[in-house]
Amino acid sequence: MASNEHPYSLAYERDGVVYISGAVGVDAEGRAVTGDRESVDAALDHVRDRLASVGLGLEHLAKVNYYATEVALRDHANDQFLELFSEPRPARTFVGVAALPYGARVVIEAIAHR
Repeated sequence: MASNEHPYSLAYERDGVVYISGAVGVDAEGRAVTGDRESVDAALDHVRDRLASVGLGLEHLAKVNYYATEVALRDHANDQFLELFSEPRPARTFVGVAALPYGARVVIEAIAHR
């Protein structure tokens, strides 16, 4: 990504609900992370950063949506959820897509609460 300017909010809060814009699995230079586990982890790291920007953590997540160019990445998303969350885990959707911005393999958007 060439610029830190976005035409939208990375994290938007209304009435105690925080909406996290799609976080792309890219490195600090904006290049797509290519490894299976690494691409999913990179996207979640960006979600974590956006939550932290409004004083929240992963434990505040209520809903997580994954969009991935490889449906096989779902296996790591499942492992991620089992590792990071205890019951009740956030609701989750996983969708296979043809392509994503920046050549990324996965984008994660989320909804959190205070």
